[in-house]
Amino acid sequence: MDQITVKAETLIEALPYIRDFNNKRVVVKYGGSAMLDKSLEESVIKDVALLKLVGMKPIIVHGGGKEISKWIDKVGMETHFEEGFRVTDKNTMEIAEMVLNRVNKNLVQMVEHLGVKAIGICGKDGGMLQVEKKMPNGKDIGYVGDIKSVNTEVIDTLLENDFIPIIAPIGMDDKGDTYNINADDAACAIAGGIRAEKLAFLTDVEGVCMNPKDPSTLVSVLNLIEANKLIESGVISGGMLPKVNNCIHAVNSGVGRVHILDGRREHCLLLEFFTKRGIGTAIIGDDSELYSNEK
Repeated sequence: MDQITVKAETLIEALPYIRDFNNKRVVVKYGGSAMLDKSLEESVIKDVALLKLVGMKPIIVHGGGKEISKWIDKVGMETHFEEGFRVTDKNTMEIAEMVLNRVNKNLVQMVEHLGVKAIGICGKDGGMLQVEKKMPNGKDIGYVGDIKSVNTEVIDTLLENDFIPIIAPIGMDDKGDTYNINADDAACAIAGGIRAEKLAFLTDVEGVCMNPKDPSTLVSVLNLIEANKLIESGVISGGMLPKVNNCIHAVNSGVGRVHILDGRREHCLLLEFFTKRGIGTAIIGDDSELYSNEK
Protein backbone atom coordinates (compact mmCIF):
# COMPACT_ATOMS: atom_id res chain seq x y z
CA MET A 1 0.00 0.00 0.00
CA ASP A 2 2.90 2.37 0.78
CA GLN A 3 4.24 1.99 -2.78
CA ILE A 4 0.78 2.64 -4.23
CA THR A 5 0.45 5.77 -2.10
CA VAL A 6 3.85 7.05 -3.28
CA LYS A 7 2.76 6.56 -6.89
CA ALA A 8 -0.46 8.46 -6.24
CA GLU A 9 1.44 11.31 -4.55
CA THR A 10 3.77 11.52 -7.55
CA LEU A 11 0.81 11.91 -9.88
CA ILE A 12 -0.69 14.60 -7.64
CA GLU A 13 2.66 16.45 -7.60
CA ALA A 14 2.64 16.47 -11.41
CA LEU A 15 -0.86 17.94 -11.73
CA PRO A 16 0.01 21.68 -11.61
CA TYR A 17 2.78 21.22 -14.16
CA ILE A 18 0.51 19.24 -16.48
CA ARG A 19 -1.97 22.11 -16.21
CA ASP A 20 0.65 24.82 -16.78
CA PHE A 21 2.16 23.14 -19.84
CA ASN A 22 -1.08 22.01 -21.46
CA ASN A 23 -1.07 22.77 -25.19
CA LYS A 24 2.47 24.18 -24.94
CA ARG A 25 5.11 23.38 -27.57
CA VAL A 26 8.18 21.51 -26.36
CA VAL A 27 11.28 20.66 -28.40
CA VAL A 28 13.42 17.70 -27.31
CA LYS A 29 16.92 17.49 -28.76
CA TYR A 30 17.69 13.79 -28.63
CA GLY A 31 21.23 12.45 -28.94
CA GLY A 32 24.28 11.26 -27.03
CA SER A 33 24.29 8.11 -24.92
CA ALA A 34 20.49 8.01 -24.80
CA MET A 35 20.53 7.04 -28.50
CA LEU A 36 23.03 4.22 -28.03
CA ASP A 37 21.44 2.36 -25.12
CA LYS A 38 18.24 0.50 -25.99
CA SER A 39 16.64 0.87 -22.56
CA LEU A 40 17.44 4.61 -22.46
CA GLU A 41 16.08 5.02 -25.97
CA GLU A 42 12.81 3.39 -24.92
CA SER A 43 12.71 5.58 -21.80
CA VAL A 44 13.05 8.80 -23.82
CA ILE A 45 10.40 7.78 -26.35
CA LYS A 46 7.98 6.81 -23.58
CA ASP A 47 8.58 10.18 -21.91
CA VAL A 48 7.85 12.06 -25.14
CA ALA A 49 4.73 9.96 -25.77
CA LEU A 50 3.50 10.73 -22.26
CA LEU A 51 4.12 14.46 -22.75
CA LYS A 52 1.88 14.23 -25.79
CA LEU A 53 -0.84 12.23 -24.04
CA VAL A 54 -1.08 14.69 -21.10
CA GLY A 55 -1.69 17.59 -23.46
CA MET A 56 1.71 18.99 -24.46
CA LYS A 57 2.90 19.32 -28.05
CA PRO A 58 6.36 17.72 -28.27
CA ILE A 59 8.74 17.85 -31.24
CA ILE A 60 11.85 15.66 -31.44
CA VAL A 61 15.02 16.88 -33.17
CA HIS A 62 17.55 14.07 -33.28
CA GLY A 63 21.22 13.63 -34.03
CA GLY A 64 23.09 10.56 -35.18
CA GLY A 65 26.77 11.46 -35.35
CA LYS A 66 28.10 8.24 -33.85
CA GLU A 67 25.89 6.15 -36.12
CA ILE A 68 27.16 8.14 -39.13
CA SER A 69 30.76 7.48 -38.09
CA LYS A 70 30.01 3.76 -37.78
CA TRP A 71 28.63 3.56 -41.33
CA ILE A 72 31.48 5.62 -42.75
CA ASP A 73 33.86 3.05 -41.25
CA LYS A 74 31.77 0.20 -42.64
CA VAL A 75 32.14 1.40 -46.22
CA GLY A 76 35.89 1.89 -45.82
CA MET A 77 35.92 5.68 -45.73
CA GLU A 78 37.66 7.85 -43.14
CA THR A 79 36.15 10.47 -40.86
CA HIS A 80 37.91 13.82 -40.59
CA PHE A 81 37.09 16.71 -38.29
CA GLU A 82 38.00 20.39 -38.55
CA GLU A 83 37.26 22.84 -35.73
CA GLY A 84 35.09 20.14 -34.14
CA PHE A 85 32.93 19.64 -37.27
CA ARG A 86 32.84 16.59 -39.52
CA VAL A 87 34.32 17.33 -42.95
CA THR A 88 31.44 16.38 -45.24
CA ASP A 89 32.08 15.78 -48.94
CA LYS A 90 29.34 14.53 -51.26
CA ASN A 91 29.94 10.86 -50.44
CA THR A 92 29.91 11.55 -46.71
CA MET A 93 26.73 13.61 -47.11
CA GLU A 94 25.02 10.71 -48.86
CA ILE A 95 25.89 8.39 -45.98
CA ALA A 96 24.84 10.98 -43.38
CA GLU A 97 21.47 11.47 -45.03
CA MET A 98 20.91 7.73 -45.32
CA VAL A 99 21.79 7.13 -41.66
CA LEU A 100 19.78 10.07 -40.31
CA ASN A 101 16.71 8.99 -42.26
CA ARG A 102 17.14 5.46 -40.91
CA VAL A 103 17.38 6.77 -37.34
CA ASN A 104 14.40 9.02 -38.01
CA LYS A 105 12.09 6.24 -39.16
CA ASN A 106 13.17 4.00 -36.28
CA LEU A 107 12.05 6.71 -33.82
CA VAL A 108 8.75 7.07 -35.67
CA GLN A 109 8.22 3.33 -35.39
CA MET A 110 8.86 3.40 -31.63
CA VAL A 111 6.41 6.26 -31.04
CA GLU A 112 3.72 4.69 -33.21
CA HIS A 113 4.14 1.40 -31.33
CA LEU A 114 3.05 3.28 -28.18
CA GLY A 115 -0.18 4.33 -29.88
CA VAL A 116 0.84 7.94 -30.55
CA LYS A 117 0.89 9.41 -34.04
CA ALA A 118 4.28 10.54 -35.38
CA ILE A 119 5.71 11.62 -38.72
CA GLY A 120 9.40 11.71 -39.58
CA ILE A 121 10.67 14.63 -41.65
CA CYS A 122 13.88 16.52 -42.29
CA GLY A 123 14.74 20.17 -42.76
CA LYS A 124 14.36 19.84 -46.54
CA ASP A 125 10.64 19.10 -46.23
CA GLY A 126 8.57 22.18 -46.93
CA GLY A 127 11.74 24.27 -47.05
CA MET A 128 11.87 24.08 -43.26
CA LEU A 129 15.60 24.71 -42.80
CA GLN A 130 17.32 27.01 -45.28
CA VAL A 131 21.08 27.01 -44.84
CA GLU A 132 24.32 28.47 -46.07
CA LYS A 133 27.73 26.83 -45.99
CA LYS A 134 29.36 26.84 -42.57
CA MET A 135 32.93 28.17 -42.69
CA PRO A 136 34.49 27.80 -39.22
CA ASN A 137 37.48 30.13 -39.03
CA GLY A 138 37.26 30.48 -42.81
CA LYS A 139 37.76 26.76 -43.47
CA ASP A 140 35.67 24.98 -46.11
CA ILE A 141 34.43 21.77 -44.47
CA GLY A 142 32.06 20.75 -47.24
CA TYR A 143 28.32 20.20 -46.93
CA VAL A 144 27.87 21.43 -43.37
CA GLY A 145 25.21 24.11 -43.01
CA ASP A 146 24.49 27.18 -40.93
CA ILE A 147 20.75 27.83 -40.62
CA LYS A 148 19.62 31.09 -42.25
CA SER A 149 15.86 30.74 -41.76
CA VAL A 150 13.18 28.41 -40.42
CA ASN A 151 9.82 27.85 -42.13
CA THR A 152 7.51 26.36 -39.49
CA GLU A 153 4.56 25.63 -41.79
CA VAL A 154 5.09 21.86 -41.88
CA ILE A 155 5.63 21.65 -38.11
CA ASP A 156 2.54 23.78 -37.42
CA THR A 157 0.44 21.57 -39.69
CA LEU A 158 1.59 18.35 -38.02
CA LEU A 159 1.01 19.70 -34.51
CA GLU A 160 -2.46 20.93 -35.44
CA ASN A 161 -3.29 17.45 -36.72
CA ASP A 162 -2.16 15.68 -33.54
CA PHE A 163 1.19 14.30 -34.77
CA ILE A 164 4.59 14.36 -33.08
CA PRO A 165 7.07 15.74 -35.66
CA ILE A 166 10.39 13.89 -35.57
CA ILE A 167 13.00 15.95 -37.40
CA ALA A 168 16.37 14.98 -38.88
CA PRO A 169 18.90 17.86 -39.05
CA ILE A 170 19.31 18.12 -42.82
CA GLY A 171 18.69 21.31 -44.81
CA MET A 172 19.08 22.88 -48.24
CA ASP A 173 20.81 25.97 -49.57
CA ASP A 174 19.56 28.38 -52.22
CA LYS A 175 20.94 26.12 -54.98
CA GLY A 176 19.05 23.07 -53.72
CA ASP A 177 22.16 21.30 -52.37
CA THR A 178 21.78 19.14 -49.26
CA TYR A 179 23.65 19.99 -46.04
CA ASN A 180 24.17 18.27 -42.73
CA ILE A 181 23.37 20.50 -39.72
CA ASN A 182 24.55 20.26 -36.13
CA ALA A 183 21.53 18.83 -34.29
CA ASP A 184 21.88 21.28 -31.37
CA ASP A 185 21.80 24.19 -33.83
CA ALA A 186 18.75 22.73 -35.56
CA ALA A 187 16.91 22.25 -32.27
CA CYS A 188 17.65 25.85 -31.20
CA ALA A 189 16.50 27.30 -34.52
CA ILE A 190 13.31 25.21 -34.61
CA ALA A 191 12.45 25.96 -30.96
CA GLY A 192 12.91 29.68 -31.60
CA GLY A 193 10.91 29.52 -34.83
CA ILE A 194 7.88 27.91 -33.20
CA ARG A 195 8.23 29.96 -29.97
CA ALA A 196 8.51 26.80 -27.88
CA GLU A 197 7.74 26.95 -24.18
CA LYS A 198 10.59 24.52 -23.52
CA LEU A 199 13.67 23.17 -25.26
CA ALA A 200 15.34 20.18 -23.61
CA PHE A 201 18.87 19.06 -24.48
CA LEU A 202 19.52 15.42 -23.56
CA THR A 203 23.25 15.32 -22.87
CA ASP A 204 25.85 13.15 -21.16
CA VAL A 205 26.17 15.49 -18.13
CA GLU A 206 23.96 16.25 -15.13
CA GLY A 207 23.65 19.94 -16.02
CA VAL A 208 25.63 23.03 -14.98
CA CYS A 209 27.62 22.40 -11.80
CA MET A 210 29.61 24.99 -9.84
CA ASN A 211 32.22 22.23 -9.54
CA PRO A 212 32.06 20.01 -12.66
CA LYS A 213 33.52 17.10 -10.66
CA ASP A 214 30.86 17.33 -7.95
CA PRO A 215 27.25 16.60 -9.07
CA SER A 216 25.97 17.90 -5.73
CA THR A 217 26.87 21.43 -6.90
CA LEU A 218 24.25 21.26 -9.68
CA VAL A 219 22.55 24.61 -10.35
CA SER A 220 18.80 24.11 -10.88
CA VAL A 221 18.00 27.49 -12.50
CA LEU A 222 20.16 30.16 -14.17
CA ASN A 223 19.04 33.39 -15.79
CA LEU A 224 21.04 34.84 -18.67
CA ILE A 225 23.01 37.27 -16.49
CA GLU A 226 24.02 34.46 -14.14
CA ALA A 227 24.91 32.13 -17.03
CA ASN A 228 27.13 34.76 -18.66
CA LYS A 229 28.88 35.46 -15.35
CA LEU A 230 29.69 31.76 -14.98
CA ILE A 231 31.08 31.75 -18.52
CA GLU A 232 33.23 34.83 -17.82
CA SER A 233 34.54 33.34 -14.56
CA GLY A 234 35.44 30.04 -16.26
CA VAL A 235 33.01 27.93 -14.21
CA ILE A 236 31.30 27.05 -17.50
CA SER A 237 34.01 25.90 -19.89
CA GLY A 238 35.10 23.01 -22.09
CA GLY A 239 32.30 20.87 -23.51
CA MET A 240 29.69 22.63 -21.39
CA LEU A 241 30.44 26.02 -22.98
CA PRO A 242 28.84 25.38 -26.42
CA LYS A 243 25.84 23.75 -24.72
CA VAL A 244 25.19 26.80 -22.53
CA ASN A 245 25.81 29.19 -25.43
CA ASN A 246 23.17 27.30 -27.41
CA CYS A 247 20.78 27.65 -24.45
CA ILE A 248 21.43 31.40 -24.22
CA HIS A 249 20.85 31.78 -27.96
CA ALA A 250 17.57 29.85 -27.74
CA VAL A 251 16.24 31.98 -24.87
CA ASN A 252 17.20 35.14 -26.76
CA SER A 253 15.27 33.71 -29.75
CA GLY A 254 12.06 33.52 -27.74
CA VAL A 255 12.14 30.06 -26.12
CA GLY A 256 10.62 30.14 -22.63
CA ARG A 257 12.94 27.66 -20.88
CA VAL A 258 15.96 25.65 -22.00
CA HIS A 259 16.85 22.56 -20.00
CA ILE A 260 20.18 20.72 -19.90
CA LEU A 261 19.40 17.17 -18.80
CA ASP A 262 21.35 13.99 -18.24
CA GLY A 263 19.98 11.72 -20.96
CA ARG A 264 21.71 8.76 -19.30
CA ARG A 265 19.09 8.90 -16.54
CA GLU A 266 15.84 7.08 -17.23
CA HIS A 267 12.75 9.30 -17.54
CA CYS A 268 14.83 12.46 -17.23
CA LEU A 269 12.22 14.51 -19.10
CA LEU A 270 9.42 13.58 -16.71
CA LEU A 271 11.60 14.15 -13.66
CA GLU A 272 12.61 17.62 -14.89
CA PHE A 273 9.21 18.77 -16.08
CA PHE A 274 6.87 17.27 -13.48
CA THR A 275 8.68 17.13 -10.13
CA LYS A 276 9.33 19.76 -7.48
CA ARG A 277 13.03 20.45 -8.09
CA GLY A 278 13.76 18.65 -11.33
CA ILE A 279 17.08 16.99 -12.07
CA GLY A 280 18.90 19.26 -14.56
CA THR A 281 19.62 22.93 -15.16
CA ALA A 282 16.99 25.29 -16.55
CA ILE A 283 18.19 28.48 -18.27
CA ILE A 284 15.64 31.30 -18.36
CA GLY A 285 15.35 34.91 -19.45
CA ASP A 286 16.36 37.66 -17.04
CA ASP A 287 12.75 38.82 -16.68
CA SER A 288 11.19 35.36 -16.61
CA GLU A 289 9.17 34.30 -13.60
CA LEU A 290 10.03 31.01 -11.90
CA TYR A 291 7.62 28.12 -12.27
CA SER A 292 6.29 26.70 -9.03
CA ASN A 293 8.69 23.76 -9.29
CA GLU A 294 11.69 26.12 -9.60
CA LYS A 295 11.11 28.13 -6.41
